[in-house]
Formats: sequence, C-alpha cells, structure tokens
Amino acid sequence: MQKSAPEKSVVIRQLILSWFAVAIWAAVIYYFSAQPSLTTTWGLWDFILRKAAHFTEFAILCFLLWRAIKKGGASRQTAVLPAAMLSLLYAFSDEFHQRFVTGRTSSIRDVGFDLAGILAASLTIWYLLRRRHLKQAP
Repeated sequence: MQKSAPEKSVVIRQLILSWFAVAIWAAVIYYFSAQPSLTTTWGLWDFILRKAAHFTEFAILCFLLWRAIKKGGASRQTAVLPAAMLSLLYAFSDEFHQRFVTGRTSSIRDVGFDLAGILAASLTIWYLLRRRHLKQAP
C-alpha cells in the first residue's frame, strides 16, 4: 500500500527534522570541544562533571542518530548498530579536533567515557525494544 502525498510529506518532514536534531547536537558537542578550557577549581567534582558530560552528550547523540536512521526506513532493531558506530566515529573525531584547540588535549580515555554513554543508550534502546516485543507476544 502506497502512502498518499500528504503522508509522504509528513514522513519527509520528520526525516529532515530528525537529521536536523542530529546536526544541532553534533554542533553543540563541537562548540564545547572548541572552548580553550572548561576546567574549574572544583577538583574531583570538575573531573566527575566533565566525564559525566562526555557520557551524557554521546548517549544523546546515539539516541538522536538511532531515531534519524529509523525515520530513514531502517527497522528499530537494525538502526541501533549504525547509530552506535556513527556516534563512536564522532567521538574519535571530537578528540582529534581537540588536539588543535589551545588549552585542550586529546584523550583516548575521553573516548572511553563517550563509548560508555553510547553503549548505555544502545543497551537502553535494545532493552526497551525487547521489552515491548515481549509484551506484544501472544
């Protein structure tokens, strides 16, 4: 069954908006990475907050990518892996970018915190999809 023209335009609009959200969030990550220094004088709390930010921003990116890939026609399950891989690729590019920002350093450890957020988002999506599937089973 084919979709009508208005239905197609809604789908296209949703697809464009979902990729726009990905682009905006990637720009937010890029903006913070371009700042010369984000450290405070809070000692251990500074470390915890910065690493929590890595975790959170990449969990959100993974979710947004999953949603955009899904809107593009992939199934909910198959969209998880490309979303995670693209998020990880962006995490590496983010650390590479930071090598060229005065006052910042590039750290594979930060990619690890990014990856933890990506995995948390991916596993949460997978769990919720699995739970939904089990509830619908006869």
